[in-house]
Amino acid sequence: MGEGIAKDNMDILPSEEEQLLKNAAREFLEAEVSTALVREMELDENGYPPALWQQMADLGWLGLAIPEQYGGQGLPLTYMGLVMEELGRVLAPVPLHSTMVAALTVAESGSEEQKRDLLPAVCSGSMVMTWAVIERDPRLIPSAIVQQTQPDGEGWILNGEKMFVDNFNVARSCLVAARTAPASDDNEGISLFLIDPNGVGVSQTPLVTIAKDKQSRVSLNNVRVTSTDLVGELHNGWPIVERMLERATALLCCQMLGATRKDADMAIEYAKNRVAFGRPIAAFQSIQHMCADMILFTDGVQLLTYEALWKMDQGMPAGVEVSQAKAFANEKCEAVVRQSQVIHGGIGFMMEFDLHLWLRRVSAWTMRLGTTFDHRARIASALLDRPGKVRLGLPLPV
Repeated sequence: MGEGIAKDNMDILPSEEEQLLKNAAREFLEAEVSTALVREMELDENGYPPALWQQMADLGWLGLAIPEQYGGQGLPLTYMGLVMEELGRVLAPVPLHSTMVAALTVAESGSEEQKRDLLPAVCSGSMVMTWAVIERDPRLIPSAIVQQTQPDGEGWILNGEKMFVDNFNVARSCLVAARTAPASDDNEGISLFLIDPNGVGVSQTPLVTIAKDKQSRVSLNNVRVTSTDLVGELHNGWPIVERMLERATALLCCQMLGATRKDADMAIEYAKNRVAFGRPIAAFQSIQHMCADMILFTDGVQLLTYEALWKMDQGMPAGVEVSQAKAFANEKCEAVVRQSQVIHGGIGFMMEFDLHLWLRRVSAWTMRLGTTFDHRARIASALLDRPGKVRLGLPLPV
C-alpha cells in the first residue's frame, strides 16, 4: 500500500490522501479527547486510557509506518507525523510517541524474529514500547552512555540507570542503549538491546515533570540479555540509535507543532472576543503583532519539521534538518505559548483554566531530545564544513 506514495519533489503541504488522514484524525480526537480526560490521565497510574489506545489501533494508526508484512500499512513517515501533530493538538494522553520510536527502530534494524514477535503486537494495540538512552549526562552523544555491560557466557549483564524514560510503567518491551566496549576507530562501542520492563533486576522510579506525563528513572541491576535481545551488531549500535533519535526528535516536533498551533488559535480567538476599553483587544497593535508572530513561528516549525520527515522518507541524511526543526521549535513554540499567556492575562495561569495544559506540555517538550544550543551547534558545524558527517547525536569536532 505504501509503495509509490512518497513524493518525488519536496512539498511540505499534505497530499489529498494525507489531508484526508489529518481531517479524520482531528475529527476523531476532538470527539474522544477532552481536557477533562487529559487532567484525569495526569492522575491515573497508567497515564493513558486503554480503550482510546485500542480505538487508535483499530483505526490503523499504530501500524501506519510499520511494514505491511508485520501487520502495518507501510506508509511514509509523514503520515505518522500528521497523526502525531493532531495528537499534540488535543494533548492526547497516549504512549504513541515512545511506542513508534521503538517499533520503527525494530522495523529498520531488528532481526526477523524480533520483528515477528513485536511489530504485529504493536499494530494490534496489545504492545506498548519505549526506549532508554539518556543517562546522567543528558547529551545525545556516544560518550554520555556509560552504563556498564559485562559479558556473561553467550549473553551480557546490564547494570546502571537510565533517565526520563517515557511510559516505562506500561511498556512491555524497551530498547536500551548500553556500552559494551570502549570507543575505537571502528565503532563507538554502543550496543542496543531489548529488555522486559517487568523482568528480573529491572525497577523504575516515577519522575515528577511539569507536563505530568509518565517518565521514569530506570534501574538495571544484573539484568541478563542474550544474542536474541541484541538489535543490530554488537558494538555497532550507535548508528541505529542515531537514526532512532532523529525520528524521535522529528515526531516530537510534530507534537509540538500541533499543540502550539492550537494554543495560538485559542489566543487569537480570545483576542477577538475579549473587550477592554470599549473594543476587542485584537484592535490593539501590540496584540496584533503578537498574533502575527504566533502564526509566523508556527508555520516555520511546520516547514522545517516536514522537510526533515520528507528527507527521512527519501532515505536521505536528515540530521541537519532535524536539528533545524528542533532548534527553531524549542524557541518559537515556547514563545507562542508564552505570548498566549500574555494575551489571556492572569486567567491563563489558573489551574482550573485549560490554557496552562498546553503551556506545560509545550515547555516540557522543548527541553527534551536536545537543547537549542545543542542543535544550533550541529547546524553551525555543517555550515562551517567541519570534518565528519553532522547528524543528531554526533559531538562537534574539536
